[in-house]
Amino acid sequence: MTHRSTRRTVLATGAAALAAGCVSCSNYGEAQQDSGSSESASAGQTLARTSDIPVGGGTVFKDRKTVVTQPNQNEFKAFSAICTHQGCTVAKVADGTIDCPCHGSKFDIADGSVAHGPATRPLPRKNIKVDGETIQLA
Repeated sequence: MTHRSTRRTVLATGAAALAAGCVSCSNYGEAQQDSGSSESASAGQTLARTSDIPVGGGTVFKDRKTVVTQPNQNEFKAFSAICTHQGCTVAKVADGTIDCPCHGSKFDIADGSVAHGPATRPLPRKNIKVDGETIQLA
């Protein structure tokens, strides 16, 4: 006895396969995150020396999920390094923006606002304390 495939069976099977594929797509941003360390920065922890952060630029601390910028001389800011678009870790700071490699989102180094989408939300701020030559999470 052979079982004939009906149109309904084929459509149901296709829909199930598509749904399974979409579930794996929802983890896209997680796959792009730095898997080297899951440790987040905590209060009082030294991130860098002030001399390590270029004026008009910044540094990404992937292992701490933090970006520290210096928009103007002696003005330091910190933001989450996790892109608000799909959760990828930002890769670099260049030309006044914090850049995500996954889909091209860019964030302003002064306030974390979206300079170029597809992200629609700014990077969350992180509190820091500059103590002499060191930058610590507050």
